Amino acid sequence: MKIGKATLKSVFLTGLLVVVPFAITVWVLSLVIGTMDQTLLLLPEKWRPERLLGFQLPGLGAVLTVAFVFLVGLFTQNIAGQKLVEWWNAIVRRIPMVGPLYGSIQQVSDTLLSGKGHAFRRALLIEYPRKGSYTVAFLTGAPGAGVAEHLPGPHLSVFVPTTPNPTSGFFLIVPTSEVIELDMSIETALKYIMSMGVVAPGAPGTPHIRQ
Repeated sequence: MKIGKATLKSVFLTGLLVVVPFAITVWVLSLVIGTMDQTLLLLPEKWRPERLLGFQLPGLGAVLTVAFVFLVGLFTQNIAGQKLVEWWNAIVRRIPMVGPLYGSIQQVSDTLLSGKGHAFRRALLIEYPRKGSYTVAFLTGAPGAGVAEHLPGPHLSVFVPTTPNPTSGFFLIVPTSEVIELDMSIETALKYIMSMGVVAPGAPGTPHIRQ
């Protein structure tokens, strides 16, 4: 049976569609696990797995890191743990140069990770980077008093992520009247951005924005 060039190309592309996502997933996981395994270097040499077991155990650092974070979270759930964290934060914030940096990072992480925060809770559509050109952005809040008093009318603070890496982007303050709220979950919006529009979301509902 003869196989034409078009068929060979189709078979090859089909194989790529299966292999590429799998290969990238394995690469990312190996990178994360390898990075977390470096945390074992913080242990005394006599406690390291290669010393106790006689061989290196891949992934143990990731397991220990997750377990450590979980234990810290469990400990800080009670009053004693919360008081200890407050005491630690007060000490670190008094350290020159380190204090302001630590405080800024803590404020950002509290905003992004706390269930009480409002960052990245709504997907938006705004005109950017020019009139007539649109992009997906995320609501991060409203301008503070020191900024809002200089703005003509109500504005919103938004984050415009870059593609395909949404961890970097641009912070913008845009008029509320020019912002469209999308009927789209944050997860769907992130997939849409990371895929450069290839993974299109389902048919959206009527967009709106609360004034």
